[in-house]
Amino acid sequence: MAAVPISIRMSRDGLIAGLLILTGVTQFMIFMIVSEALYPNYSVAYNYISDLGVGITAPIFNTSIIFLGLTVIISSYFLNRLVRDRVFSITILLTGVGAVGVGVFPEGSPYNLHYIMSAVTFIFAGLSAIVSSRTSPKHIGILSIILGISSLTALILFALEMYLGLGHGGMERMIVYPIFSWALMYAGYMMSR
Repeated sequence: MAAVPISIRMSRDGLIAGLLILTGVTQFMIFMIVSEALYPNYSVAYNYISDLGVGITAPIFNTSIIFLGLTVIISSYFLNRLVRDRVFSITILLTGVGAVGVGVFPEGSPYNLHYIMSAVTFIFAGLSAIVSSRTSPKHIGILSIILGISSLTALILFALEMYLGLGHGGMERMIVYPIFSWALMYAGYMMSR
């Protein structure tokens, strides 16, 4: 059997990584909105995103975030083959592990496992966006840095309980939405390579 040329393998790896990230993020965004709509008296401003992981919406939310984490974990393998940036691959891998952990250990889990997994997800997602700038064209790299810094800044404000009038739920979304934006942009770039 003939070896697959490097350019074709790289193109395939980028397509697979991009599709995995696109699929994982998109389905999570959709099912998060569905969960918000089904959760009784849910407030985007005054409920945590992870509140959706308990009660009536738990099966939807937890399954969706575990699936997101798995797609991110698998994509880290293909990204490592493609871009050969170990730091980036590790930050992506840890983001996925954290997301799986959020679904496996919902709010109320012992030993604060849910909060640890949430922190792992938020920190490494923001770092992934920033580090990805080393593996992308300048204009995408600049946007990646801005979105990563925005997310990490919101995380710091969230940790300091400085919600800027958005409520804790609104500020938590200011951590997550820049990462969703970066992930979709980066996935599109990977698929176009």
